[in-house]
Amino acid sequence: MALRLYQFAISHYCEKIRWALDYKNLSYETTNLLPGQHIKTMQKLTKGAGASVPVLVHDGEVIQGSSHILDYLDKTFPDKPLTPMDEPAKALALAWEKRLDEEAGPAVRCYSYHHFLQRPKIVVPMLAAGTPFYNRILLSLAFSRVNEVMRKWMKINERTAEQSREVMENLLTELAETYSRQPFLAGESFSRADLTAAALFAPLFQPAAYPVPWPKPARIPKQVQAWLTQWQPQLQVLERVYNGYR
Repeated sequence: MALRLYQFAISHYCEKIRWALDYKNLSYETTNLLPGQHIKTMQKLTKGAGASVPVLVHDGEVIQGSSHILDYLDKTFPDKPLTPMDEPAKALALAWEKRLDEEAGPAVRCYSYHHFLQRPKIVVPMLAAGTPFYNRILLSLAFSRVNEVMRKWMKINERTAEQSREVMENLLTELAETYSRQPFLAGESFSRADLTAAALFAPLFQPAAYPVPWPKPARIPKQVQAWLTQWQPQLQVLERVYNGYR
């Protein structure tokens, strides 16, 4: 049975898995879902286990969550492993991944959506990327409700966006310092730690490999653009990792 990835095209956690599948040269198909409408599909697929993406389906197995999927891929397709074999390096890679999943992922999402949800014409095409064209119309018509639900669900507001900015800055500083001393975050080769760091921060440097219509620089909110300019040196470190291994 073919590998099938259920995803939001915009999700940086889904980008983790797209990257991992491509890195391992695996053939797979994607099912792009619309945020909100995805819940019924996910509940049926996971038998009520949860509505989050990414979800990978393969040979009757349903694996939910980016970290669990990476575990499954390395176990099932051991070529080009993303988990180090050396135990200390493995522990370090998993620790980095867990921290980045828990801190970087939510922070990038909260900070970005806080600003971009104020610009429906920019964010709607990104949310609906890869789905039928009429979803853009539906999202646009119901955007006030979409905005309300997303902010409530992800706890997005001025205070949490500011906290998220601080989290991103602390992590970017630490990551840049770590990469200045060594080529990889864990061990002597590219691993799931490096992949996670670059994938979760990818929306901030807008790589071409990402399957969404990124906004032109002039359409990025001025506050966000100023922050991106200030933190460009640190983001470029992760962009080099992304370009080197994606």
